[in-house]
Amino acid sequence: MPLAGMAALDPAFAQNGDPPADKDIEEMAPLPGLDLDWPDLAKEEPPLPDEAPAAPEEVVEAPPPAPDAQAAAPDAEPPAGGEGDTAVLATIDPAQPLRYSYELRGLGDAADETLFTRFNALSALRAGEGDPANVAQIRRRGRADVELLDNLLRVRGYYDSRTRLDFGQDTRPNWIKALLAANPGQPYLIGAIDIDGLSDDEPHVAGLRSLFTVKPGDRADTDAIRLATDSLRVGLLDGGFPFSEVRDPVLVVDHGRRSAALNMTVTTGGYRRIGNITVNSDAPFDASHVAVISRFSPGDPYRQSDIADLNRAIVATGLVSQVTITPQPGATNETVDLALNLARAPVHTIAGELGYGTGEGARAEVSWQHRNFFPPEGALTLRGVLAQQEQSFTATFRRGNFGIRDRVLNAEISAANLDRPAYQARTVGISGSLERQTNLIFQKEWTWSLGAELRVSDERDFYGAAQVPRRRLYYIAALPSSLNYDGSDDLLDPRKGFRLGGRISPEISLQGSAFSYVRAQLDGSFYLPAGDRLTFAGRARLGTIVGASADRIAPTRRFYAGGGGSVRGYSYQAIGPRDANNDPVGGRSLGEISLEARFRFGSQNQFGVVPFIDAGTISADPWPSIKEMRVGAGLGFRYYSNFGPIRVDVGTPINPQPGDPRIGVYVSLGQAF
Repeated sequence: MPLAGMAALDPAFAQNGDPPADKDIEEMAPLPGLDLDWPDLAKEEPPLPDEAPAAPEEVVEAPPPAPDAQAAAPDAEPPAGGEGDTAVLATIDPAQPLRYSYELRGLGDAADETLFTRFNALSALRAGEGDPANVAQIRRRGRADVELLDNLLRVRGYYDSRTRLDFGQDTRPNWIKALLAANPGQPYLIGAIDIDGLSDDEPHVAGLRSLFTVKPGDRADTDAIRLATDSLRVGLLDGGFPFSEVRDPVLVVDHGRRSAALNMTVTTGGYRRIGNITVNSDAPFDASHVAVISRFSPGDPYRQSDIADLNRAIVATGLVSQVTITPQPGATNETVDLALNLARAPVHTIAGELGYGTGEGARAEVSWQHRNFFPPEGALTLRGVLAQQEQSFTATFRRGNFGIRDRVLNAEISAANLDRPAYQARTVGISGSLERQTNLIFQKEWTWSLGAELRVSDERDFYGAAQVPRRRLYYIAALPSSLNYDGSDDLLDPRKGFRLGGRISPEISLQGSAFSYVRAQLDGSFYLPAGDRLTFAGRARLGTIVGASADRIAPTRRFYAGGGGSVRGYSYQAIGPRDANNDPVGGRSLGEISLEARFRFGSQNQFGVVPFIDAGTISADPWPSIKEMRVGAGLGFRYYSNFGPIRVDVGTPINPQPGDPRIGVYVSLGQAF
């Protein structure tokens, strides 16, 4: 049987001609008044929508089978027209403005969601449904949809499909019903499948043929054939064949046998392993750093998924605006070299921020960053804060992908003057850490950090039995570390899953004499969707300090609660024990819990309202007391932008302490937790 060449189709692979009409079925007589198109009523007839993707075309007709083989599956007949159809149109003035509805009938087993979705997207009847039109216009739209529906059915393997346009009465005055009466017939089945070029004798090829999931006896569905072809292409590229080529399949339809033969040609190009990596000379980093970022090594099998992963990881550095990775023949027939072309992205950022928070007052912040000051990926950030309660300067060094993928080296020098309600402090410090980072491009399940910190702090508070101001100088050394699990679906706007995290920091403090203690904190949150628009969210936090009394611990190292990231409705750090001036003093233990109902609305769910309730407590003891729990409640508003939700929360304290405000307002990027 000769094979016909076939162009790539969307969604089909070939175009099939209509089978000859059954001689036993008479052509419908012309309907009165429908031979000429009448002019539009008030405006130009809009152009018909783009045609549906063509169904497979049979170029070579296969010989028909013997009569006994054909008898088991008679040709499909178009549905018989109703006697009242012509009468309905005969009573209507051809120029009379009408509205119409339409209905698809007779699809049977051929009906599925994909068919309806494509029909609705391209239907001329649907595009004008409910608008005034004359009979000629309605008929023209219906004819276009007859061709569309038959074409869509052939794409699904129903090559005998024949649809007729009928008209019926509608119960509403000046309305008419267009009926697309279809008879799909029996689906054609795949017969022989020939994949030329995949030999099980070739190394590393065995098993790849199974990636083409279409089998003899399957319906001749060109969507399924396309998906199977794509699967084979991806499988070859991910199986070590960077130069493989899979040509579009050739499909030959045999109307006599109601079957289709499929042939395709594959060129593997040879199995390859990773060879050398080269980078353009003006790239922001060299090939050795690319090797650090990649998840493969020279000699590993070529996998297209690894190349795509490398592409995303390079973009995630923030130093590259465009990445091109081109496989090239290696030094031998068994290797493939990778040629990378990296276009530099801007590396400087100057940012400013103005804000106001309940209990914190006005705040201004400015920062300057060079993301590749110490190549490769060595970022320097200088940040200054001028606020009612804080004046500070920080210099931060951060090297991404330090020695290994996703590992970050941090170093920081800071100086600050803090004037909180709970304390006054003048501090200088230096810290460093190693961490496994997460980001919006590669959200990680597990992250961790290990660090060290040295800090000198001159602090003033009213803590103790005397309740008199005192100023003390603290020398603090700490080894903070953390371990976190993120099982949520989004960093900034999670809708399902949960998160767990723990932090621990052994610390030595020298104030008069040396003493030690351990700060520990556990955090957990969950996200439970209830439909497309509603998400229930909750969080809990527990913290404790063991090994020293609250009086000896520096005020800046104690626990505090209250504010936008803690208990909304209360001022920043305002919850817990207070001194003689009614200012918070912090404590050795912390307990918090929050619940939210996040409801989204709008044409694209771009807006949201969030009723919430928060509760928190601070205690001078190692474990928090529920008796001292402070509760806040309120309503939040969200705008879901492309880079994350912008939130405005308004809360009020339910059981306030003396001096607490009646309303707290909090503005931030991202959800509260």
